[in-house]
Amino acid sequence: MNTIPRSALILGLAGLLPFLWGAVTVLRPELAAWGQMNLGGRFIGPYVQLFYGAVILSFMSGVLWGFATKATGQIATASYVLSVIPALWAFFMTGGGPTTAAMNLIVGFLGLLLLDWHFWRLGLAPPWWMYLRGLLTAIVVITFLPLVF
Repeated sequence: MNTIPRSALILGLAGLLPFLWGAVTVLRPELAAWGQMNLGGRFIGPYVQLFYGAVILSFMSGVLWGFATKATGQIATASYVLSVIPALWAFFMTGGGPTTAAMNLIVGFLGLLLLDWHFWRLGLAPPWWMYLRGLLTAIVVITFLPLVF
């Protein structure tokens, strides 16, 4: 079964909205001005992307921790250790200005994709997991590019 469940796909795509909105407000100053007036500065441009990126990496640590609960013995121990890496990466690597933080979040999300693959290969993630994670990761990385270039 490689078909992504509809609810997981819809929720995953909906979770991209802050990333997409942040990228659009970086690229379109008039939307950034509208967002500043109506939503506040925290919800536009790099601010929303960087903060939300750290939140999502932390959330994904929890998802991986949940996968680790399916393992036993040394694989469980290693899986628990690996599962905390995305949250720690977000905590330690999102300082230093928006460009550096965006580059570090790109690395964090690509690293997360490798962890996703590892958990999937161990049979701890559902069969459709990599289809969903590949799609979502590609979009997230693309949304960070306006902050890097």
